[in-house]
Amino acid sequence: MNIPRVLVAGDRSSAGKTTVCIGLLSALRERGLEVQGFKVGLDYIDPGFHTLVSGRPSRNLDGFLMSPEVVKEIFARACSGANRGTGGSAAEVAVVEGVRGLYEGLNYADDVGSTAQVAKILDCPVVLLIDAGSITRSVAALVSGYQSFDPEVQISGVILNRIGSERHGEKAAKAVEKYCGVKVLGRIPRRSDLGISMRHLGLTTATECKERWSDFKSVLERIKKTVEQNVDLEAFLEVARSASPLRTQPAGSRVFRAERPKRRKVRVAVAFDEAFNFYYQDTLDLLALAGAELVFFSPLREKKLPAGVAAVFLGGGFPEIYAEELASNPEMQHEIKAFYERCGVIYAECGGLMYLMKTIEYGGGSFEMCGVLDGSARFTEKRVVNYVEGEFRSDCVVGRRGERFKGHEFHHSEILLEDGDTREEAGKEEQRFAYKMLRGEGIKDGLDGLVSKNCLASFAHLHAASYTGFAENFVESVRTAGKSRSKCGGGDSNSRTPAG
Repeated sequence: MNIPRVLVAGDRSSAGKTTVCIGLLSALRERGLEVQGFKVGLDYIDPGFHTLVSGRPSRNLDGFLMSPEVVKEIFARACSGANRGTGGSAAEVAVVEGVRGLYEGLNYADDVGSTAQVAKILDCPVVLLIDAGSITRSVAALVSGYQSFDPEVQISGVILNRIGSERHGEKAAKAVEKYCGVKVLGRIPRRSDLGISMRHLGLTTATECKERWSDFKSVLERIKKTVEQNVDLEAFLEVARSASPLRTQPAGSRVFRAERPKRRKVRVAVAFDEAFNFYYQDTLDLLALAGAELVFFSPLREKKLPAGVAAVFLGGGFPEIYAEELASNPEMQHEIKAFYERCGVIYAECGGLMYLMKTIEYGGGSFEMCGVLDGSARFTEKRVVNYVEGEFRSDCVVGRRGERFKGHEFHHSEILLEDGDTREEAGKEEQRFAYKMLRGEGIKDGLDGLVSKNCLASFAHLHAASYTGFAENFVESVRTAGKSRSKCGGGDSNSRTPAG
């Protein structure tokens, strides 16, 4: 596959990668190019902005979760236009945004999980973004160090960010070009009006920004104009065009196989609004390929679930920020609770887990939620950010006992389960944990994946191209539950274990 491509990597976290990539994607699209965005790592927020400005769904690429073959498959499929939301149009250039610093990864002794690993998998030239806010000649030392650290990484250009003056930028650029032999493609001035507001888990999401579109559109326009005026876009494209053709695997070995048996589709309601919008587009695509008809709804605004749905998918997001608004919509909470009581299949991750509890405690208040699971979610100052690995201790709606998965957890909340006997009483089904965490914290004591009836809720986020059983297991669980509502355990009842 011969696709021009470039990876924008930072010298550190908060170097300005997302702002610069938003500007590049927007400016290239304005030139009339079909431009495909990607994000290294498991971040949900940055791809949302890529999607917003490029008009094509952005994808995540992660060398810890995914094999090199799967990374290349996701990349090639997105660029080919085979994915939903592209209109079938092939991309003309791909821009990959890195994560943290270029070489930051899972371990100190290898590049697993790093931006550098993905650059090598994709044989992708790198443009190094340097926060040059208080340095000039030292920029050359930084670039030289990055060049020599791993010679397999192709550093093919540099962009200097947060430049204080024209003289500052000129001195830093000349130093880089003299000592490093690499071209400086841009010098972006320090400006306070280009930022996107932050909160405890990162940037404000694109979904939220769209709700304030009149204000945010002006920020996007400033970012785009700043990049257009201060980056040599033709030189940037020349770097992208220097990428060698990418070798991909035969169709028969791919994760995204279109040849699925023709079976009855199942309608799956997917929560999507400002409170719930953390989904991997590839997970949604794989669910659709497995036979799910995805119908989106808003727990914030709508009073009823979409008609005829057989399952509910509650993704992550910021339910704590919107706890008061969610609590002010008891009709939807009752809908979800009644759906659960009828043994409808519910899968929830992180924010969705919090929404299913009895209450969310945030900002000094306690707000009523769905009450599907006994206990509360409480916001804390502790920030949990981990790659996770887990094993299914029992069958559940997305996996089978003994299978293993990789994923991640990213939250500021803890789950407080109610004490006492959790065996069936007062019409409630036993609660249990489906996951044993081999790496990561989970909900409690290294356990995650609370199960009750046909509901599974966890802190762990899964990517369906990493744990490839996810989509087909989920859709098949929905079909099975639809045939027999009397069997509500969500799996093998002999393998149940009490919560905790």
